[in-house]
Amino acid sequence: MDQEALQELVEGISLTDFKRPFRHQAVFNSRLKTTGGRYHLNSHDLDFNPKVLDELGLNTLKAVIRHELCHYHLHLEGRGYRHKDPEFKSLLREVGGLRFVPTMGSNQPNSHWVYHCSDCQSVLKRKRRFNTDKYVCARCRGQLQLVGKETR
Repeated sequence: MDQEALQELVEGISLTDFKRPFRHQAVFNSRLKTTGGRYHLNSHDLDFNPKVLDELGLNTLKAVIRHELCHYHLHLEGRGYRHKDPEFKSLLREVGGLRFVPTMGSNQPNSHWVYHCSDCQSVLKRKRRFNTDKYVCARCRGQLQLVGKETR
């Protein structure tokens, strides 16, 4: 999907679900990593993460568009547009938008450091390596030993 198709999709969803036109710019922004979309308060433009479409599909992208359009329309009307506001939560539920974007595959770590307790035989997996001389097992206070790196 290119920028023009995204713009048309956002305008169409705005008219059908919100009964109001979308008069600003909607673009894909590949710099977004952990969020599905973003609403700009000053320019009223919308940015969307292209990985949502690639990894999660068109239906998820439409739900993210509805979420950002809730921010857009409520802000322009001077009503509560923030996540915590009851008006936002109500409108989001009404139009069927997503509250949170599902986790995308590339956000998950590929490998873990594996540690083994010499006393209780428990296995710990951590994203970061740590010094086993400074830390002990949380269950039994036993000595931890680095086993190695586990890759998924």
